[in-house]
Amino acid sequence: MVHPASRWFTDIHFIIAIAIGPCVWLLLRGLLQNTGSGAIDLQVLLYACLLYPVLEELAFRGFIQSVLLERQWAARRVVAGVSTANLLTSIAFALAHLLNQPPLWALSVFFPSLVFGYFRDRTGSVLPSVVLHCWYNAGFYLLVR
Repeated sequence: MVHPASRWFTDIHFIIAIAIGPCVWLLLRGLLQNTGSGAIDLQVLLYACLLYPVLEELAFRGFIQSVLLERQWAARRVVAGVSTANLLTSIAFALAHLLNQPPLWALSVFFPSLVFGYFRDRTGSVLPSVVLHCWYNAGFYLLVR
């Protein structure tokens, strides 16, 4: 753990992760079809941008990754600050998305999952992961609505 959980919002890595979101959304905008009417559905917005990210982060980073981090072999960093626990949790996260998404979309959540897990490892808290997940989902929702 590099930064205490109380200072994650001033961490330069976190600020960069927040800033990368809109860059990715702009890149995706050219690749994705706008599938919605353009209107914002408040219920969908709340589910996709608040409820699901909170529940997923509690389950995957709060439980699975935390349990794995208790094992010495899983706490080791594999590459670029990514722990084995984060890597395994991100694989499970992508596989879980296969239940309701096409394979390519399920695979696409693997990389953001690594980012969420990185901040779980870095801060010892799921709060930065929850905030990032909500932010990324909000941008994606607004992109395809």
